[in-house]
Amino acid sequence: MVFKPLEWALGRFSIDMGIDLGTANTLVSVRGRGIILNEPSVVAVRKDTGEVLLDGMAVGNAAKAMLGKTPGNIEAIRPLRNGVIADFDVTEKMLRYFITKVHEGRRRVKPQVVIAVPVGITAVERRAVIHSAERAGARRVFLIDEPMAAGIGIGLPVIEAHGSLIVDIGGGTTEIAVLALGGMVTSTSLRVAGDELDDAISNLLRRHHNLLIGEQTAERIKLTIGSAWPMEQELSMEVKGRDSVTGLPRKTTVTSMEVREALNHPVRLICEAVRGVLEEAPPEISADLCDSGVTLCGGGAQLYGIANAVGETLGIPAKVADDPLTAVARGTGVFLEKLEVFARVLSSEEEDS
Repeated sequence: MVFKPLEWALGRFSIDMGIDLGTANTLVSVRGRGIILNEPSVVAVRKDTGEVLLDGMAVGNAAKAMLGKTPGNIEAIRPLRNGVIADFDVTEKMLRYFITKVHEGRRRVKPQVVIAVPVGITAVERRAVIHSAERAGARRVFLIDEPMAAGIGIGLPVIEAHGSLIVDIGGGTTEIAVLALGGMVTSTSLRVAGDELDDAISNLLRRHHNLLIGEQTAERIKLTIGSAWPMEQELSMEVKGRDSVTGLPRKTTVTSMEVREALNHPVRLICEAVRGVLEEAPPEISADLCDSGVTLCGGGAQLYGIANAVGETLGIPAKVADDPLTAVARGTGVFLEKLEVFARVLSSEEEDS
């Protein structure tokens, strides 16, 4: 590797970062400070020039507020789809925004960055993530698989000779893996997750209530009255949107029982994917999982009763991790602090020129 004095000097004044680069949200963890950023993975740009609005600051919360409401010359983009980069240019701009924000506006910085990625992405897609981060200003980029990062983040014994089953239900993918001895014994990446849950709710309103709603409304319904298991007290919610027949604004009421029925199919697909991973695990690992069971994390793990649904399907204990939304990001932070310990599960790539 060629020594670069300027890059080395800029690196000395940078803050190393762990990034959970998600389809729905991006979380940033900093060594010694924990998670300092949690914003939607959305960027607002001008269609004609690709310029990010608000002098490059229309990213995250500011951009999400524009989803579904932009005029013709402006577009609010989610640059990741199903956990992988769909728009490289916009992803680079989003990463540059987060790196600059962590460094309080300083642009000439070169941090080390650990990025969590889905287990199912190809070598080409992994290189694309690395190169986007490098172009955004990273000095050195490491990749860690999301289930491993989540396991580290919630304190599972991932480097011990004991099997742990983690299910990370994100926005675009559900990452499922059995972890042991610092690696993934068996794993899969399912493209059914939070977005599909939202779509199921949107379809419910369209088919049964003749009401068209946007992404943010569907997500709000999911978080407010969505469930994967019968509630102790069933709920209802007033929903506003556009009548699919008349085209006029209208509101209706939807119940938690209706929403649960709509979510049944994607929840069942997730449970069956977990079953498939368990069926591939060695018998000794299966013996471990009889007691330790499955731990759920990610934004989708906040769905009411999801642990009950998974546990009932698999016949083993199931629980939701503490603060499930931040598990992966916390794992990247621990990873930064213990790079040597976790070297075996590390993937890095650097350019020599």
